[in-house]
This record gives sequence, C-alpha cells and structure tokens, in this order.
Amino acid sequence: MLEDEPLSLRDGIKLFESSVQLTGLVADRLRRRSAGDVVTFVIDRNINYTNVCISGCKFCAFYRSPASKDAYVLTQEELLEKVAEAVKLGATQVLLQGGHHPELPFEYYENMLRSMKEKFPRVQRHAFSPSEIAHIAKISGSGIKETLKRLIEAGLQSIPGGGAEILDDKIRKKISPGKIDWKGWKKVMVTAHSLGIPTTATMVYGLTEGYKERVRHLLRIRKIQEKTHGFTAFIPWSFQPGNTALAREYKISDSSGIEYLKVVAASRILLSGAIRNIQASWVTQGANVAQVALSYGANDFGGTMIEENVVRAALVKAHAGTSTTKPSAGGLLSSGADSQYLPPDEIVRLIKNAGRSAAQRDTLYRILKRY
Repeated sequence: MLEDEPLSLRDGIKLFESSVQLTGLVADRLRRRSAGDVVTFVIDRNINYTNVCISGCKFCAFYRSPASKDAYVLTQEELLEKVAEAVKLGATQVLLQGGHHPELPFEYYENMLRSMKEKFPRVQRHAFSPSEIAHIAKISGSGIKETLKRLIEAGLQSIPGGGAEILDDKIRKKISPGKIDWKGWKKVMVTAHSLGIPTTATMVYGLTEGYKERVRHLLRIRKIQEKTHGFTAFIPWSFQPGNTALAREYKISDSSGIEYLKVVAASRILLSGAIRNIQASWVTQGANVAQVALSYGANDFGGTMIEENVVRAALVKAHAGTSTTKPSAGGLLSSGADSQYLPPDEIVRLIKNAGRSAAQRDTLYRILKRY
C-alpha cells in the first residue's frame, strides 16, 4: 500500500472491510508523503442557475419539473449579482451547476460564461458537470467535443466532477435512469482533459451500492487519471437521504462519520500516486467530521460554499416542506440556520486545531495565501 502500486478490486474490498483505524494510519502516511502537511481551501460560491431537471434522479431533493410552481431559471443579471457578492467576500471561484433543463438554448450557457468572463475575469469559471454537458450536447444536437469547444470559447475554465455518483451502470439504472451511463461520464472527462480543461472527480456513496461498486468506481477514476492526468482532486460525498425518493424506497438512513472516514482513507490509498488532493466534505458530514478526516487521508477542506442549495434541499426537515424556490442574490448569506457558508477564518481555525497549517488556494490548487 505504501509503494503507490495500484491495488486490485479484491484488495480494495479488503480495505473497506478492514479496521478504519488501520486504513486511517496508512492513508495519513500516504497523505503526508504525497501532499505534505498543509491543508488547503478555496473561497467559492455555488450558483445553481436552474432547478428545472428532467432526469428524475431518485437521490435528488433539489430538482423541479418544468411545470412546478417553484421552478426557476436565473437571469444573467441575477447571476452577475451573485458573482459580485461572492467577489466582495474574497471568492476566486464560482461553481455553476443546474438541472437538465429541456428548453434552455445553448446560447444561455454561452452567455452565462461570457458575461462572467467580461465582468469578473479573475474569478475561475468552474462549471457544468459531465451529465449537464452531455445534456447540453443532446439538446443542441452537437457532439461532446464540439460542445466543449464552444463552452471553452465562451469562457469555461474547469469542470466539476458531479454526476459521477457511483460509476457502475447497474447502480445508475436504479438511482438515475435518465442520466448518462458511466462511460458517458468518462467520455466527457477524457474529452475535456484532451482539450486542456482540468476537472475534479467525485463519488457519492450510500446509494444502495456495496464495497465492490465503490472500489470499482475508485479504480475507474484511477485508470482515467493514469491516461489523462486531468483530475486535480477527488471528492467523496455521503448521500443525503432527506426528502428523497431513493431513501423512501430503500429505507436509507444517514451515513455515519465512521463510514465517511473509511471512504476518505480508502480513497487516498486506492488513488495513491494518481491523484494528489483528497477533499474533506464538511457540507455533508459537518465541520468536525471533516476536521477528523484530515487525519484519514484528506489534505483539502474544500470551499467556503458561500451558497449551496442541492445538499440543503435534502437537509430541510420534512415538516418544513421541500421548497427550492428561486434563491435571491445573497439570500442564503443572511438566512441563519439555512446557510451552508463556512467563513475562511473558521476553516483556518479548524485546520489549525487539527495540528496542521492552512492555506487558501485557487481552483488549480495553487497557493494564494498562507496562514
């Protein structure tokens, strides 16, 4: 494990079956050797430009049908207002994601990127998951490469790894039959890397899959990385079952912190020598568990998440409803308990209390400021 030699599917399953303390020790040593002791984070904002989606994923509590009374699409003015607010808070990255809207023209996505590029050229345009890009290509009748080239020309700089969930078609047909299969996800990523566009890779676990599917997912990510070297980081997330059809159908409950630490540690070990940065997810697991993950292989604390709506939709208490009405610019910043924002000074405090040094980074993991 400590020689960066790729492990087999059987090895990976044994890893998940092993003691979390043992895998954590190995992962922490590998982290120290490959990424050092500095823990990075980015000041960013997530902007969901629409909640309209026709995919019908069973694990999502955020999407709305086109006819829903609380369906929305942000205007260019609203988008820029959100970016401006993020810039005032020091953001260097904006992540743009939305649903698979059946009617938005290609020009909407191009204008979104172009207007950001013109108004805020120093803010990284980290946009559109592979499934969104495949959807845009399908709606416009374009190929994946042509679609990416047009988006790049408009201002696309990097791509988030969302939509991966579990890269196993048996699981995907169960949880998201309307989305691209795992090879479709791979095609978008490999094509993006060939065009010089860096991306992240992700995994959402707890979606009825077993250890075998998790390990296969990680090995597929590793194989893509060995071919393209285009992934900047790997980000595992735990499924948030609240308000989701999948949880009701399969009676899925929240994943434990121990299980999350096991996933982080296994990710570091199985991706060792391939992907340097493993991100801790405070959004789904809470800041304290994310802090512990820094001793289980993680070297990055993610972002401040000035706005986050998708996970928040799953966390809304059932008695409060599941509305995801159009978020106003800055609405989440003043919403108290509903806000998913974690200020930079709090992230730095958590990192330092874990015995590590903190540094602000950009999207490409270049250090901008040390604390």
